[in-house]
Amino acid sequence: MNTTAPARPFKVLGIQQIAIGGLSKDKLKTLWVDMLGLEVTGTFASESENVDEDICAIGEGPFKVEVDLMQPLDPEKKPAVHATPLNHIGLWIDDLATAVEWLTAQGVRFAPGGIRKGAAGFDVTFLHPKSNDEFPIAGEGVLIELVQAPQEVVEAFSKLAATSLAG
Repeated sequence: MNTTAPARPFKVLGIQQIAIGGLSKDKLKTLWVDMLGLEVTGTFASESENVDEDICAIGEGPFKVEVDLMQPLDPEKKPAVHATPLNHIGLWIDDLATAVEWLTAQGVRFAPGGIRKGAAGFDVTFLHPKSNDEFPIAGEGVLIELVQAPQEVVEAFSKLAATSLAG
């Protein structure tokens, strides 16, 4: 544990999504939709990200977690969204810009692209899965998406935390 880092000026509220990749999202849908009962709530495709995905959901309201079922548009191109079956996890962040600024100052490496709109319409950025000399802290093999939580989610997690502390 790094005890020299200054106080963290943001909160990780909870899991926003998990993204699972495969060569065929039809096979993924057989398990996640047909067998486990998740609902497909949307789709997303991006040539620059080489992805065709179905967006599914578990849970309701501010505690809903996305499960993105992804396949590459072209299996020969990068990024290879199918190469790591658990492609990435997404974390709700209460203040994304502050988090990026603070984490960068601590030596956390971010993937190229900066803060941008993600598939679900929220501002996102990604922690790089591999560190380097300039930025020695990274996902240690896991791509991590930081997602700006909407006010509804921030308030729901604040109420949950207050209830937990009071009880």
